[in-house]
Amino acid sequence: MKKDYVIKILFVESSLEEAEQIISLLRNTGIAVRPARATHVEQLQAAVNELEPDVVMFDPAVTTITLDETVRVLDAYGRDYSLLGLVHSIDNQIVADLFVHGARGVAARSQPKQLIAVVQREFESLQTRRQVRRLETALRESERRCDALLDSSTDAIAYVHEGMHVRANHAYLETFGYDDFDDLLGLPVLDMIDSSSSDEFKTLLKGHARQEKQPSQLALRARRADGSAFDATVEFAPATFEGEPCLQIVFRRQLVDPAVLEQLHRDPVTGLFNRARMLTSVDDAVTAAAKGKKGQALLLIEPDNWASIVAGIGLGKADELLSGFADRIRMLLGSEDVAGMLAEHTLGVVLDSRSDEAIREWISKLQHSVSNEIFDAGTRSITVTASIGGSLVGEKNANTELLLNQASQALRTAQSLGGSKVELHDPAAREKADEERDRYWLDLLQKALTQNDLVLYHQQTISLQDAEGDYSEILLRMNGPQGEVLPGFFMPIAEKHNLTSAIDRWVLDRAISTLQARESQGQQTTFFIKLTAASLQDESLLPWLEGRLKQAALKRGQLVLEMTESKVMTLLRPAQEFVKAWKKLGGRFALEQFGSGLNSFQMLNHVDADYLKIDRSYMADLPQHPESQKKVAEICQQARELKRQTIAEWVEDATSTSLLFACGVDFVQGNFLQQPMRLE
Repeated sequence: MKKDYVIKILFVESSLEEAEQIISLLRNTGIAVRPARATHVEQLQAAVNELEPDVVMFDPAVTTITLDETVRVLDAYGRDYSLLGLVHSIDNQIVADLFVHGARGVAARSQPKQLIAVVQREFESLQTRRQVRRLETALRESERRCDALLDSSTDAIAYVHEGMHVRANHAYLETFGYDDFDDLLGLPVLDMIDSSSSDEFKTLLKGHARQEKQPSQLALRARRADGSAFDATVEFAPATFEGEPCLQIVFRRQLVDPAVLEQLHRDPVTGLFNRARMLTSVDDAVTAAAKGKKGQALLLIEPDNWASIVAGIGLGKADELLSGFADRIRMLLGSEDVAGMLAEHTLGVVLDSRSDEAIREWISKLQHSVSNEIFDAGTRSITVTASIGGSLVGEKNANTELLLNQASQALRTAQSLGGSKVELHDPAAREKADEERDRYWLDLLQKALTQNDLVLYHQQTISLQDAEGDYSEILLRMNGPQGEVLPGFFMPIAEKHNLTSAIDRWVLDRAISTLQARESQGQQTTFFIKLTAASLQDESLLPWLEGRLKQAALKRGQLVLEMTESKVMTLLRPAQEFVKAWKKLGGRFALEQFGSGLNSFQMLNHVDADYLKIDRSYMADLPQHPESQKKVAEICQQARELKRQTIAEWVEDATSTSLLFACGVDFVQGNFLQQPMRLE
């Protein structure tokens, strides 16, 4: 499931606390949630109108509203949704009743992993249903437009079913010398072909009918109604006519040399296919995989350290080097393999059916061929290595966008491992590959901690209410073999191997030193620093912080520690004790992703937060969502009454900034306002 999706969940649940626990569980797993809760029909109707839920979680123990009433309200709204039963334990009778009354799944509170899996599965199923409906609508509209455009086309186009004409446009009739389509009814398309080409055309036509792999083009001699013949290029494509599968055939007179047409599909530098033609080949591979073809693979190949190489040899010689690089690929291609350019220096290869072992052997041969070659670039001779990322093509990933994303991610992973590496997306081998990556990232992380290879950035948090001084969020990066690495790559490994406390201390130590230096120069600065759950429970952290703050002689409030609302919810007791002790030392505390729970302000009764960082889901396309603007204004109003300051993160545009000011937000932050800058 994509991480940037926000699941709108409506709880039909009597216990607010239990609903909050599920919300926290989902958010701690990385699932963004926008919740609402109802316990009777009127609340349900209001919540459905306001939230437009994706998933509804119904507790059969609720006595104030029945499942039938819930389904009636939801169905009356007319929007697709997924209804889940929410039970304490799996009871066959209860589960059966839930399914009979319309539930698509059942989630058990006592089984967190099962609950998460069910929510993810049903949301993905819902997204798929919605996407299918959109695609069906788009297909119908496309077919309507295509049919309207068919007669205005200058290409001779016919639709053929079982070898017989079922539709033809005016250009087709003119090309073959017929006055009316009625003249073609009952006439086989084979009658349009000269006897010299009829056998080849018949074979190809039968192959397409059996959905076998056949050339999409054929050069032949066509025959008009008066018996005269002409040279033509025929293109074939699967189509539908009035809901029935058929074959679209386009006849084009050969007015241009076929060799010239072929060159239009070629990249001028490498001689391989250009991007458009290569993407067509990827589409063809996906189509074949969807029909059951096995053993195909998409590979993305890049020369390592390309920017440095170009800087060394000069831009004028880059094409010469890329051409030589492409030659090494061309030499290894099989008769059914396809290669082409997909980006400036990214080459794509679609390997035809092979075993997994043969695919890896082909990759190994290519890497060996490239690394052993001495490439000439003007007067210079250099050696090059290649990183290769790819994905096996099967029914499960028979989607062009998904396949390209998988191959691209595999390429970036291969490059992050140091260059001259291979990463092949293969679900069957994922567990082993994950273990190897874990070990690699763990080694890098341990080295970074001991050799100061971690890097700090800061992003300014801008006051909309004229607060004095500078405010900045501290952001963490790590130096890797191919450049700086974002926390999303290494922090899960750090958490798995209990290194997050050490990383937190490293960040805090550098941030305090920077604050001390700025204070000595008269710069009034406040830093916001993320704190992990491990540090929250580290009894030695506060004494260490007390010593560092005294040593640096910082003013109260210059250091703000922050945690997400959902993390604090699951660690409420230790969070309460930590924040209380931290504020005695002069520190301040911020709650991130605030407003994501059903009653977020109740949290402030337990944890004394100074700053409330409003959940980023409200910032997405804020100008187009009045309900988000209303929610932000409500949060700001309550925060002012409680003397808390609010911060809006991930602000995307100037219009959003103006709206946030009108809502009463105290601070704003986002790449639109300032890109993160290295902390000096």
